[in-house]
Order: sequence, then C-alpha cells, then structure tokens
Amino acid sequence: MSKLNFDKTITLAFGVSDRKASINWYEKHLGFSLIFDVPEIGWAEMTTNVDGVSVGFGDTEEIKPGGCVPVLGVTDIDQARQVLEDQGVRFDGETITHDGMVKLATFYDRDDNAWMLSQTLG
Repeated sequence: MSKLNFDKTITLAFGVSDRKASINWYEKHLGFSLIFDVPEIGWAEMTTNVDGVSVGFGDTEEIKPGGCVPVLGVTDIDQARQVLEDQGVRFDGETITHDGMVKLATFYDRDDNAWMLSQTLG
C-alpha cells in the first residue's frame, strides 16, 4: 500500500455565518492571528498555538454545530486521492481547484464523517 505524502499541516475547517465576526472572536478569545482572508471564495484561515495546525472559516448559510472537517495537507493531492480510492474510500465529487491557491477533495470515513485533502498551489 502506498503512503500518503502529508505536508505536516492540518486545518480544522468550520462553517460560520459571519467570517469577520469569527475572525474577531478567535483573535479576542484565543489569541489566534489571521493568516489570510479571501472574500471571493468565502474562506479565511488563522494560526493556532500549535505549529502546522490552523483554523479555517468558510461562509455557510446553514450552520451545523459540531460539523468541523479536518483538512489534511498533502504534497500531491492526485496521488493521495488515488491511494485512498484504491482502498475503497468514498469521495464527495471531483477535486476542486482554486487556481493559484489550493486543490481540495472531500472524503468520508466509515461513519460518514467528512475529511478533506488539501494541496497548496503556487
């Protein structure tokens, strides 16, 4: 079995109703710092106190508490996806590419908990 080539990062992704308010809350209460905010795709990321671990916020119309999606950073998403698909892991549609930024692929564990693979571009 091939191994996945993790890039030593993980992003905990949360759906939020107000990205800016969430950024302010995490700055104020937890001391996290903004890494970037991209309004065009409704996404922001912040540092945590753990190296390689960030928190991401995606604009979401219907918030479902407890719906955190761990995002595993990989160096080659196509290869990683193929390894998992060869093992029968179910993916949610095609890999999504945001040119010059990131490629994303959502998959599910045996209990239908969502996880995501992420490859940074550029």
